[in-house]
Parts: sequence; C-alpha cells; structure tokens
Amino acid sequence: MATVGIKALKDNLSAYVRAAEAGETVLVTDRGKVVAELVPPRAPAKVSANEAEILEQLVREGLLKRATKGLWKRPPKGMALASFEELMKGLDADREDR
Repeated sequence: MATVGIKALKDNLSAYVRAAEAGETVLVTDRGKVVAELVPPRAPAKVSANEAEILEQLVREGLLKRATKGLWKRPPKGMALASFEELMKGLDADREDR
C-alpha cells in the first residue's frame, strides 16, 4: 500500500493510476491525514440465473419496478466539463479556510 501527498499525486498521477490498475491501493494524504484512496477497479457484478429469476418475479408481483431511464452517459470525448483554471480556482476556494 503506497501513501502519497496531493502535490506528489498531481505531479505523478499517471504512475499512481497505473499502480492502482495493477492492484495496489494508494492512500492520498493532505497534511499527513489520509483524505482519499485510489483502489483497483472492482470486477463487474454478475447476476446469476437464479437472481435474474428472483428479480423477474419481484417485477411481476409489483414489488420492484424496472428502470425507465438509461444510465448517465459521459460527455463526448474531448469535451471538457471545466477548464484546468476553473478546477484550480475551485480547489483554492476550498482551501481558503485552512
């Protein structure tokens, strides 16, 4: 398990993301306090045939409703949600009370 400060994380983000992808947990610290964890991705959950049958039965009995809306979709590739400058201003604003 690796531990890294926020500044070092920003400077070497790719390396720490690769470490998490390889199965390592990376603890992120801010002034010596752990504030976040980078963990390996979870395996997608698989629904067994029996579980699917149970879900279908619950739908038939009216105890469960199927989702009517699709999952949230990511913005098109290359479309930024916020500029780097906007993100840094927000980060600075969050740290003003320290």
